[in-house]
Formats: sequence, structure tokens, C-alpha cells
Amino acid sequence: MTAQRDTTATAGAHPLDLPHDDPFGPDNLPYGVFTTGGEQDAAQARVGVRYGAYVLDAAAVAEAVGSAHAPLLRQPLLNPLMAAGRPVWQAVRAELRGWLTDPAHRDTVTPHLHPLEQVRLRLPFEVADYVDFYASEHHATNVGKIFRPDSEPLTPNWKHLPIGYHGRAGTVVVSGTPVVRPQGQRKPRNEAVPSFGPSQRLDIEAEVGFVVGTPSGMGEAGVPLSGFREHVFGVTLLNDWSARDIQAWEYVPLGPFLGKSFATSVSPWVTPLDALDAARTAPPARDADAPLLPYLDDSASADPEGLDLRITVTLNGHTVAEPPFSTMYWTAAQQLAHMTVNGASLRTGDLFASGTVSGPEPGQRGSLLELTWGGSEPLELPDAKRTFLEDGDEVTLSAWAPGPNGTRIALGEVTGTVHPPATA
Repeated sequence: MTAQRDTTATAGAHPLDLPHDDPFGPDNLPYGVFTTGGEQDAAQARVGVRYGAYVLDAAAVAEAVGSAHAPLLRQPLLNPLMAAGRPVWQAVRAELRGWLTDPAHRDTVTPHLHPLEQVRLRLPFEVADYVDFYASEHHATNVGKIFRPDSEPLTPNWKHLPIGYHGRAGTVVVSGTPVVRPQGQRKPRNEAVPSFGPSQRLDIEAEVGFVVGTPSGMGEAGVPLSGFREHVFGVTLLNDWSARDIQAWEYVPLGPFLGKSFATSVSPWVTPLDALDAARTAPPARDADAPLLPYLDDSASADPEGLDLRITVTLNGHTVAEPPFSTMYWTAAQQLAHMTVNGASLRTGDLFASGTVSGPEPGQRGSLLELTWGGSEPLELPDAKRTFLEDGDEVTLSAWAPGPNGTRIALGEVTGTVHPPATA
């Protein structure tokens, strides 16, 4: 994984002297895991924090100042820090902010800032379990209209519970990892029997992932809506690559399987929930004809768990969609409550994704399936047309959220390039 392409440094400026509106400033401080130079062994990785166009070696600074949290930051994954719980997350975040903004620490911090282009960013946490939801009413409605044009677009259960499925944790990969075109069974409607071969309808899904820190025990009562922030460490952008032709043939009656499990890309940066406080917003109005059961009912909540995230999807450098996360019908707190209400446990490193983010306008659709209306309306790019992805195509998701005092909080990009299918 190479460093991200976006930079914010000003030529000649000290790396700690960021402009007020830098989207990776002291109000953000996302976590990642990195190595430098000739360090090839994953065991040499340690926790880094994005600051402007640099990565802070958090462990090195913690050791230099004698922080009690240095052992957590010296780890090659975020899991030990995530497992430490919310009070520790808040304490570490406060220390980091102090080290980066207090002039007294300037000489200590400066030698441990690495330019982004000189580090290798790795998968920041070990993924325990992976669950993907289907939380956008606009996306679910569009998909229903495409596949069931003569029926109600939403299934009868959709507004009563957050629909989801368990994915494959072992194929969650960090941004920059090649996405090999999957092969499998396909059966177009006009063919009598299935055939085997590379997917011809390879798609993306622009999503937001939520990373669990604090675990819970099996058989316990589910995590209540009020417990969301005690368990969820942070947020990451996620691309749920989807082979629509494989998926269409296999999904009845048990749902997604090989059409999804070949790759799921995540950003190398996990943004702490506390960095998104200014982006918290109420979710859309819920359907009065589908009242929520008590464990999902957030109507009386004084602390809304919707998030105002503005996502941009680019295909080969061209913007094709700008999905708004604020339109999601189901919040991440409701998803977590539903995911655990049956007594299922949480483990540190669990990842659950929002499902495709789509808005009400055509330019806000977070998948090619919707943007091309099932392939019937090709996208007109400046140099090509696309219905679904071709080999060599590069897809990048980026996002920002409102921050304090008129600033913006950027989420780390996630990029993937499609490679030809594997050969025997």
C-alpha cells in the first residue's frame, strides 16, 4: 500500500504549522498502522496518526515523553488500543493533540513526523468478523425497482429492522490492494443453464465502515442504542466490491456469498468517533406506518447518531457520484443494537458496514448498478463509457464531514484497481 495522494503541506512550512482549515488537523487525528523505508516485516509496523501531509510515529513520541500509553501505540495493529476502551481512547487522543499543538513538545515531535509518500500504510486492524448492512432507503428502493419492476421495491421487513449479512473477514484488504476480477457461476436471464467464467458485471458499493473496540460477551443482552459509543472505536471508508452477475444467480434463498466475498477494501485510516461530533445529525424521518420496536427506537434520543458525511466516488479520476451519508434510514447505533440483540458477541476488530450509500438524486447513487440502472444507461465519462468495471479501472472513495468552527474533517481515501482474473 502506498501513501495517499492528497497532500496539504505548504512548501517551506514546518509540518506542525497547519492552516486552520486543513482537513487532517488537530480536530481529526485518524489512526493508522505504518512502516518506513526498508522495514518489510509487518511486525515492525506501529501506530501512526495522520497530521496534514505527515504521519506521526505515535509510539516514538509516547516513549520520548514517558506516556503510559506507549506500549499500546508500539503494537503492529490497532487492536490492543481499541480493546482498551473508551476512557483510554479519549486519554490517548488528548495526549496526541497536546503533543502536536503544544510548542513545548515541538522539538520532541518533529523528528518523528514522516511524509506520507515515504511510508507504507497497512491494514490498520485485524478484522474479527465482518457484517454488511443494507441501510439506505434510496439504494434499496432503486435496487428493488431494477430487479422487481412489477413489485413493491422494498421488502416487507425493510423498515422494521436493519437487514444485513455476514461477510468474509479474511478478504478485507487495505486501500491500494489490487482487486482481482472474480470468477464464478453466472446465468443471464436469456440462457437456459449457468456457465462459469469471469464476472462481467463487476461493481462497487460506496459505504462507511464502523470498527468495534470494546467487546461484549456471548449470550448477553444486546448493546443498547446508548452503548454505541462505548463499543465503537471509529469510522473508515469502505468499498464493498460486488460481482452482480454471480450475486444474481446465487443469492436465492440465502443471500450474498461469492459475489461479495472476493474483496472488500477499507481505508488505511480509522477516524475516531469523537472527531465527528460536529457531524452528528438526526436521521431521516421514519415511516409512521412501520413503528420501531423499543430496542431500535431512537425517537426520544437527545444525541442523534446519524452522521453528515459527504462522499465522493471517482472512476479513473472522474467524479461519478456524491452520495450523502446523512440520508441513511438506519443509523450505525441501530445496526449495532440489532446485530447483538440475539445474544451474539462483539469482538475487538469487528467491522460492520453501512451498506451502499445513495441519495435521492441520480448523481448521488453509490453503485454502478444504480448509476447505469442495471447497465441499461451507460455512464458517459470524458474518455469512455461504462456500465460495469473493466480491467484497469481505478475507483477511489473520499469523504469529509463538518468539523468544529467551520472546519472540515476528512476521512482517509480508499482506492482499488481492477486486475484481470487469475489463471490456473
